[in-house]
Amino acid sequence: MKIKLGLLYGGKSAEHKVSLQTALAVSKAINHDKYEVHPIYITETGKWIRGTQLTGPLETVAQLEIQDNGTAISPVSLNTEMFALTDSKTDNQLDVIFPLLHGPNGEDGTVQGLLELLNIPYVGNGVLASAAGMDKVVMKQLFAQAGLPQVEYVSFIRREWEADRTAAYEKVETLGYPCFVKPANLGSSVGISKCDNREELEAAFVEAFLFDRKIIVEAAAVGREVEIGVLGNDEAACSVVGEILPKKAFYDYKAKYEDGDTGLIIPAEITEEQHQEMSALAIKAFKAIDGSGLVRADFFLTSEGKFIINEVNTMPGFTPFSMFPLLWKHAGVEYPDLIEKLVSLAIERHTEKQQIKHTM
Repeated sequence: MKIKLGLLYGGKSAEHKVSLQTALAVSKAINHDKYEVHPIYITETGKWIRGTQLTGPLETVAQLEIQDNGTAISPVSLNTEMFALTDSKTDNQLDVIFPLLHGPNGEDGTVQGLLELLNIPYVGNGVLASAAGMDKVVMKQLFAQAGLPQVEYVSFIRREWEADRTAAYEKVETLGYPCFVKPANLGSSVGISKCDNREELEAAFVEAFLFDRKIIVEAAAVGREVEIGVLGNDEAACSVVGEILPKKAFYDYKAKYEDGDTGLIIPAEITEEQHQEMSALAIKAFKAIDGSGLVRADFFLTSEGKFIINEVNTMPGFTPFSMFPLLWKHAGVEYPDLIEKLVSLAIERHTEKQQIKHTM
């Protein structure tokens, strides 16, 4: 029998369009002879809409933007179908969910918590890892506890900054310029600014606080930007290493998704010993957040040959041209096979959790 797979995509975050691109790519690559693919669209206002089963690959992003009036894929409100996810007596029950959501309200543990309550398998990281991987401050605290090398940083909540902006700026300046200001809970380089002076720092704080109540400011790291994919559950494996060569000052949202103004070298020109060291650090980071399924681990490689971890992404870009799938392609795992492996890992993890519950 075919596996009934729900593609969950869209969402309320600033990365809504990125999610649609990912869902389109997966719908094209997935084996429709093996899977029944059911789209579940979350609109930008947060409404959940479930569409009818896809009969084959989609061609455009517009086909994924399901409308209430039935002009797209004859949708029904997920609210009226919610129990179909858990009621084994209905033909509408889904076997596993593939969340293709980026950013808050999707990649941060919120949707993962809902799926846990529904007791349905889902691809990717669990509640804890997703939440920790989204919050850059918590992530760095866990990395520090694990002994991973990283840059110095400071963090602020909006109220703290509003109470004494000068004190906040002076605290940042102990790190030195240049520095990077980021929303604590957002991905895809949204809201990030590089600052070389106080004037740019003040503008960057305003920009970052548009996206989150908490921000992080990191000292600049001088080194090559290298990334590696981690795949697995309790026993994880690593891909080849890729290197990012941004033509701009840093790898921002526009460079990633709009103008393509970035070069990628896969595999990166590093030694086998460096690959082994980076793999060990990536798996250490994966375990530090209690990861499962997948992460992309991002590092800086200094001129002295030292690795500095930047972050892990618990739902990295997942089109065939995104770094994570490309890393695994060069490791011998093609995009459709990567999708199947992730679904298999989701079912494996869910089965193990159910067995533990039954022994209690």
